[in-house]
Amino acid sequence: MKLGVYNAILHDRSLPEAIKVIADLGLTGLELNTGGFLPSVHVPNIDDILVSDDARDEFLGIFEGTGVGIAGLNCNGNPLHASELIRQQHSGDVRRSIELAGRLGQTRVVTMSGLPGAEPGARYPNWIVNAWNSAHLDVLEYQWSVAVPFWQEMDKIARDNNVKVALELHPQNLVFNPSSMRELVERAETTNIGVELDASHLFWQHMDPVAVVNNLGSLVVHAAAKDVRINPHAAIEGVLDNSFRRLREDEDRTSLGEGEWVNEWPKNSAWDFVALGRGHDTEYWAKFLMALYEVDPNMMVNIEHEDVSLGRIEGLEVASKVLLDAAALAGIPLN
Repeated sequence: MKLGVYNAILHDRSLPEAIKVIADLGLTGLELNTGGFLPSVHVPNIDDILVSDDARDEFLGIFEGTGVGIAGLNCNGNPLHASELIRQQHSGDVRRSIELAGRLGQTRVVTMSGLPGAEPGARYPNWIVNAWNSAHLDVLEYQWSVAVPFWQEMDKIARDNNVKVALELHPQNLVFNPSSMRELVERAETTNIGVELDASHLFWQHMDPVAVVNNLGSLVVHAAAKDVRINPHAAIEGVLDNSFRRLREDEDRTSLGEGEWVNEWPKNSAWDFVALGRGHDTEYWAKFLMALYEVDPNMMVNIEHEDVSLGRIEGLEVASKVLLDAAALAGIPLN
């Protein structure tokens, strides 16, 4: 098993500096963002690498002798977005990332299934859950009709490049739990589309990531280590709380591309992303790693740091200690 870090939290520094951070933490992998919601900060020359062996070799040379290797590529976004501009950008990033993975000798590309609008000509995505109304099933049928041909195309590109595409089971996506994942595989008859098991998005839906790994088995091809703390306010509002605030143009805000922005998190939140160990203890993470190891002894598990109460390096230090302790507790050999 290889333990590493998803690089978005280290976009404030150069790639060599980010690699040193990983090595100093005692980890060996760096998952590189290559598009989608976030810019490809550490791989700015993707187009060159796709056509030039010299550019590829120069990029790979940055990792030589560091003890840290590339641990997958990440282009999380919405490749099925109702907006043509966003859809073209994010779906193009998925294609390029799969091809880039093949060029770099990588076998995993993390992304999301995406979410279309409710009908042709829609302006915004529409997430249907708890579809008790027959019209909601009509919407889902339309959305599957959009998703299936796209993922059939991506599946072929992934096969041609010896890559597995790992879909994060993320809310506000067509695929967000085991049953919807299996529905995609069955409808599209895919062979190279699997799951990136990010525990955090399962925790806040009151799912058990260990049980989900056991349920999905070999469909799990990649993993993220991120924790969630359920807060007392969940007893009042539940976990589907819409108390977000739209940030003004003069406030510090994160772009999601083409006029979409991250909103301010609820002040009295039902749940929060926290560093590993602050929502679930080391013993739980040992069980999580063991479940993944039993699926694939070479599984890559990368920390994603989004605990706003901790600094960039501080949060990685907290998370990496818990993850390394969990691996030791579980007796898992590390690559």
